[in-house]
Amino acid sequence: MASALERRGIVATYELHDRVLSNRSSRRKFARRHPVLDELQQDILQRLRKDGYAVVPFADLVGDAAVWPELEAEAARFAAVTEAGLAAESKGGEAALRRREGKEFLVRKYAYGVELGLDDPWLRLGYNRRLLDVANSYVGMWSKLEYVDLWYTPPIEDSERKSSQRWHRDFNDRHLLKAFLYLVDVDEDTGPFEYVAGSAPGGELDHLWPWRPLGDNYPPEDELAEKTADRAVTFTAPKGTIIFCNTSGFHRGGFAKTKPRVLATVTYSSPASLASLTEPNYSVTGAETNGLDPEQRFALS
Repeated sequence: MASALERRGIVATYELHDRVLSNRSSRRKFARRHPVLDELQQDILQRLRKDGYAVVPFADLVGDAAVWPELEAEAARFAAVTEAGLAAESKGGEAALRRREGKEFLVRKYAYGVELGLDDPWLRLGYNRRLLDVANSYVGMWSKLEYVDLWYTPPIEDSERKSSQRWHRDFNDRHLLKAFLYLVDVDEDTGPFEYVAGSAPGGELDHLWPWRPLGDNYPPEDELAEKTADRAVTFTAPKGTIIFCNTSGFHRGGFAKTKPRVLATVTYSSPASLASLTEPNYSVTGAETNGLDPEQRFALS
């Protein structure tokens, strides 16, 4: 009974913040400073509204030729450290690899509680106006940069999908946009990301186990597969590909078979998000944000 009461309280709190408190103010901010999107950004936005996802080459969207080499080099360093740690563990040693309970198949660079400066390349990716303007336009308000990280998915022999490798909806917000940046070439054996087109709130398939705050977001795999067989998209793509998607729609993470998958991910959510009502996975330290645009400062606040 206590659990049920707590759940109802959380749902009521979310709806209050979405309709009246946090998001109402954020929508007003967006209306006063509506971003001007170029043709590519408008195309991404249209595809997101139609299908819940959009794919674009990083170089086409960001446009700054100096950014990608820096990210690629940082990703290579993260992969090398992770692989050294995994090798040490395989020999019975210990390594300071960041994993979450229940998701041991995934190694993270930051996980939670990390302090980042504004010069961190992955944080800069998150508050880059080219990405942020797409996110704000999609959710229709100034969004929060809720999560920034790198993920390394090593190949495993176990054929059973676990946790987020199963089809699910993210629980924390209906106004949600994630960007996944592939840092290696991803094929069927590397663990491609998968998404059910049209399953985000407002889409033609949102009636299938519909999104609710803290809802039952992991439906039976066989039943979902039967109902969405012709709508599931598998994102095999070269490194340097960005996948935007609303993960309150059905999706599942990579299941690497023979080759590791390395990607960067950032999450934008509304101020009413159940996660952003707690705190993001990072804090910004040692730097003034006065040089940033108001939208960027809001995203990092």
